[in-house]
Amino acid sequence: MNSYELTAVVLDWAGTTIDHGCVSPVAALEQTFADAGVPITRDEARASMGMLKRDHVRAILQIPDVAERWFAATGHMPDEAVVEEIYPHVDLELKTILPQHCAVIPGVIEAVTWMRSTGLVIGSSTGFTSAMMSIIVPLAEAQGYRPDALVYPDQVPAGRPAPFMMYRNALELGRAPLCGFVKIGDTVSDVQEGQSAGAWTIALTRTGNQIGLSLAEWQALPVEERTPLLAIAYRSLRAAGADYVVESLADCPAIIEQIRKRARNGEFPGDRNPTQALLRSSSARQ
Repeated sequence: MNSYELTAVVLDWAGTTIDHGCVSPVAALEQTFADAGVPITRDEARASMGMLKRDHVRAILQIPDVAERWFAATGHMPDEAVVEEIYPHVDLELKTILPQHCAVIPGVIEAVTWMRSTGLVIGSSTGFTSAMMSIIVPLAEAQGYRPDALVYPDQVPAGRPAPFMMYRNALELGRAPLCGFVKIGDTVSDVQEGQSAGAWTIALTRTGNQIGLSLAEWQALPVEERTPLLAIAYRSLRAAGADYVVESLADCPAIIEQIRKRARNGEFPGDRNPTQALLRSSSARQ
C-alpha cells in the first residue's frame, strides 16, 4: 500500500477550541424550551450537539419524552412547523449569549502553532451558522486563534454528520485526499462527520460536550470525581468510532504524530475511506 502524508486538520469550535464544556448552545436551548413551556433536561439538550442548530432543535423535538411533554403542554405533537417556530428563538438566544462563551480553551493556541510548524493547515467546521460565527470569529482572533479556513453548515447542502463541510474545507485549503485530514471535535456528530469524509478522527472528552463542564466547574471538581466522567466520555466517543480519544486539543500533537507514522506506513482510517473502499470493491469484481 502506498504511503501518504497528513496535510490538514479540521477543528470544531465550541468544546474543542473555544467554550470549554460547550456551554453556550445548551444554555440557549434550555432557555428557549423553558420559555416555550416545555423544559428540557441538560442531557436532552446535549444529545445531538454538533448539528446545525435547526437540525439540533428538530432532533430534540423527536426525542420521545420531549415529544410527549410537548403534546401534554400544547395538545399537538411537534412537527416541522414547531421546528420553525422554536428555531428563531434559539438563534436569537445564542447570538445574545455567545460573546460570554468565546474564551479560547487553554492549550489550543500552542497545539495549533505546533500543527502549523509541522506543515499542517488548519480548517474548521461547526454547528453554528455563519451569522453566529460572525460573533465568534473576531473574539477568538483577538485571543490569537483563527483557522486557515472557516466553513459553516449553512454554506453546504447539509451539516453534520454529512461530510460536506469537510469537502469544502478541502477545497478552501487546497488539500487532498481526505485520508490525509484529521478531524478533531468533541461530539459524536464530529466523529461521524470525519468518518463520512474518510478522514482520521480524534475526539475530545474533558473540554467538550460529553462532560459538559465549564473550565471553572472542571477545576472545582474533586479529582476523584473527574476520572469516572472521563471514562464515560471516552467510552461514548470510542463507541461512535473515533480513531483516538484524548482529553483536549493540547493532547493532540502526540496523537497526530502517531497518525502521521501510520499514514507513512500506508495505513488508512479503516474501511471508512471511500477511495479505498472503491478500490477494494473494484478489485473484488475483477
